[in-house]
Amino acid sequence: MTRHGGQLLVECLLALGARKGFGVPGESYLAVLDALHDTEGRLDFVLCRNEGGAAFMAAAWGKLTGQPGLCFVTRGPGVTNASIGIHTAMQDSAPMIIFVGQIGTDMRGREAFQEIDYRAVFGTMAKWAVEIDDVDRIPEVLSRAWIAATTGRPGPVVIALPEDMLTSLTDKPALTVPPWIAEPAPAPDAVAEAQRLLTDAKRPLILMGGCNWTHTGRDALQSFAEASDIPVVAVFRYQDQFDNHSPVYAGEAGVGMPSHVKALIREADVILAVNIRFGEMTTDGYTLLDVPVPKQRLIHVHGSDREIGKIYQPTLGIHAGPNAFAVALSPVSGDRAAWREKARADWEASLDVPPQPSPVDMAAVTKHLRAVLPDDAILTNGAGNFTVWPNKCFPFGPKARLLAPQSGAMGYGLPAAIAAQIAHPDRVVVCFAGDGDFHMNFQELGTAMQAGAQPIVLILNNGIYGTIRAHQERNYPARVSGTTLENPDFVALARAFGFHAERIETTDEFAPAFARAMRSPNGAVLDLNISPEALTPRQTLSQMRDTALAAKDNP
Repeated sequence: MTRHGGQLLVECLLALGARKGFGVPGESYLAVLDALHDTEGRLDFVLCRNEGGAAFMAAAWGKLTGQPGLCFVTRGPGVTNASIGIHTAMQDSAPMIIFVGQIGTDMRGREAFQEIDYRAVFGTMAKWAVEIDDVDRIPEVLSRAWIAATTGRPGPVVIALPEDMLTSLTDKPALTVPPWIAEPAPAPDAVAEAQRLLTDAKRPLILMGGCNWTHTGRDALQSFAEASDIPVVAVFRYQDQFDNHSPVYAGEAGVGMPSHVKALIREADVILAVNIRFGEMTTDGYTLLDVPVPKQRLIHVHGSDREIGKIYQPTLGIHAGPNAFAVALSPVSGDRAAWREKARADWEASLDVPPQPSPVDMAAVTKHLRAVLPDDAILTNGAGNFTVWPNKCFPFGPKARLLAPQSGAMGYGLPAAIAAQIAHPDRVVVCFAGDGDFHMNFQELGTAMQAGAQPIVLILNNGIYGTIRAHQERNYPARVSGTTLENPDFVALARAFGFHAERIETTDEFAPAFARAMRSPNGAVLDLNISPEALTPRQTLSQMRDTALAAKDNP
């Protein structure tokens, strides 16, 4: 059957199992849009308002589902807008494939209109960057891209699509089935050595994370940890991958890391690190373990051999997928009950947050959400001090999910919530957004309206870029510059996009307003009146400033 390259590409995506793609249209890939005209209900194009929002949706889709999130953008400005989502997917280790319209092959190298060398620009940002020059190679490249995005350390793949290649005719057969790549299994002697090290440990600790866990793998790791009495800490923004209600769960190693988690990592004698990349936030700026050889005996398990020893030389490195490794474990014994019990008690104590000096008290709001949200709720957030509430004060059960960027990208939360609502239309999705964070991508409310995927959005509106103000007051106290916001009427804005919307002035107003939001068929935006003073749960903005001024006066 002869058809153009755009049709062959879409046929291959259908065979690979793709069902949704996010994007902004462009003349550089009209042939793909033409092919998507005939796939409604099988492979749908979700029309977004900005390529950055589309890329965030694709990155969140990959993190939530384990299947590559698809993003379609045009050349030049389109893909540079989308680069924030590519970077986020890479740091999250989330599978994603971004298709970029490209200039015709006959114009390459002339700095043609919107020309970019995609391999040069994205070669270090993505897991793989490639351009398809021959229409007959579409199935080959897509198969490789799908495998690259989902195996080893998952990540984003950038595929450039020259316009003349897409319009070329071909009778090349499409892919017919998705690839099945088995996880690398651990060597039996390596598992035995890991279990010996853990048996001999007095203060063992498990660090886990990543988005490519299966239910079987997660259950196996939890069963092992509980039977072995070993505390578990999730790495930055992956606490939803372990049941927080388990007696072995002890917290999250991320930005704003609690002191008890830092102590656990420092004082552990053996650390079993499964499926993690040892990022800056998880290691408190690479200070909790010595580089390159930690004092703690380290067992590092990862599906990518490139992650093992990248920063820390392990006592034992095991090249294996997280699920295959977890299933291979058998419980180990040891006298460590007091170590585990203290770790758990310290985490539980960290949830007890004092009342906040704010018209709307987020400690009370979060406590209410913990009581009323269903056990399979999906929470999302972008970046800012406000993320402490979903990230540090909300326990995630085995069915709940958190979509939050390890890249620290502002504006991620709303697109992620829309992607989650598209993936799971029957689940409750709640986005936490600061007012500055919400400004980054609020136009995607239009995407939510058009797609019929309208989540609940909580805007923690304190009129400042809170994280930067905190750093400002700690380093240059009482010299405010460039961090004060003048905001629009968020309620009117949200209503213009068809959302139910309310301004919440006091804590007492929140519970009935949230109940109305839950009943709304069109999603909801609740604009919460938050004081700038309530910048962190245990230190006010004024206290930060006073402490910094005192230190300046008494060096």
